[in-house]
Amino acid sequence: MCPQVKAFMSVLKFLLLPLAMVYDVITSIRNSLYDRQLKPSARFDFPIIGIGNLAVGGTGKTPMVEHLIRLLSPRVKVATLSRGYGRKTRGLRFAGKQDTPATIGDEPMQLFTKYGADVIVTVCEDRAFAIPHILQEHPECGVIVLDDALQHRRVTPGFMILLTDYHRPFYSDHVLPYGRLREGREGALRADVVVVTKCPHEISEEQMMIMENAIHQVAHRPVYFSTIRYGEPVPVADARTLTPDVVLISGIANPMVLENYVVKNFTLLHHFRFPDHHNYSTAALQKIVNFISKQSKPVSVLTTEKDVVKLTADNNRFWAKQLNLFYLPIETEIIRNGKDFDTLILDYLKRATPQ
Repeated sequence: MCPQVKAFMSVLKFLLLPLAMVYDVITSIRNSLYDRQLKPSARFDFPIIGIGNLAVGGTGKTPMVEHLIRLLSPRVKVATLSRGYGRKTRGLRFAGKQDTPATIGDEPMQLFTKYGADVIVTVCEDRAFAIPHILQEHPECGVIVLDDALQHRRVTPGFMILLTDYHRPFYSDHVLPYGRLREGREGALRADVVVVTKCPHEISEEQMMIMENAIHQVAHRPVYFSTIRYGEPVPVADARTLTPDVVLISGIANPMVLENYVVKNFTLLHHFRFPDHHNYSTAALQKIVNFISKQSKPVSVLTTEKDVVKLTADNNRFWAKQLNLFYLPIETEIIRNGKDFDTLILDYLKRATPQ
């Protein structure tokens, strides 16, 4: 970065600081009203696990939702509840075979495509309204997992998991727009456990101890560390043989970990990056097809589980069939004391389940 750009960025951050102070005051007042019960927050005599973060952007909430589904589904019927970001519908909606990313959002569609009727996938802006209706419609439900629940305080989960990105930990960040936090660091006090996500596989015990101590300076909560594990690429529709040369398509918040993985395992010709929750247009897909057609060697296209549900939607199917398309399955794995983390969740489920 040249000196002129550095100077400009320094001035810009200085100008943003007063706005951040105002934003911090506003969010602090809002949280204080909830903490003092001057604004209502519903509590339910039923197991409800919230997953949230303090920062904007991706911290791996959906992989954590899937981790909980894999852990809890053999024991109880799991329901997931999110806003359904980016959908074109409103109100409470139970995912069904007729749904698309446009009707329920890309991440709920990803969950429904993957788990089908094994999981009750729901979306609603008003969590306090949705939860009683979920329990009424599905009395077999044994636990509800709330996605992106930390700032949505109209419901108080019985157990809250706070996620923070290894590369951007909340304790060294600042509130918007000076930093990336949606509220002050003290919001971590509402969590029951903190999980540092997207850690490098080679993270050392010393690094974990340093981060754990820094988190404890803000909130003395159990701290766990997780990493991303990618599975073997899965062919989509008419995909042929996976080639060494690939094009990557992603519409996720922080694609750095994904891109690094692809670079290590394939020859990456180009990464078509799009904003988080991007809805792919015909023009964008045609541009990708045109790029591939100009290559001298056979090319495969890699994408994420979240993106593939939109790339293969009805309006994009014509273009998707022209891509040698594969998606990369993703799982979150607790690096250290993973069994302890799972036990913590299962103990809560046992305590909170109505007798």
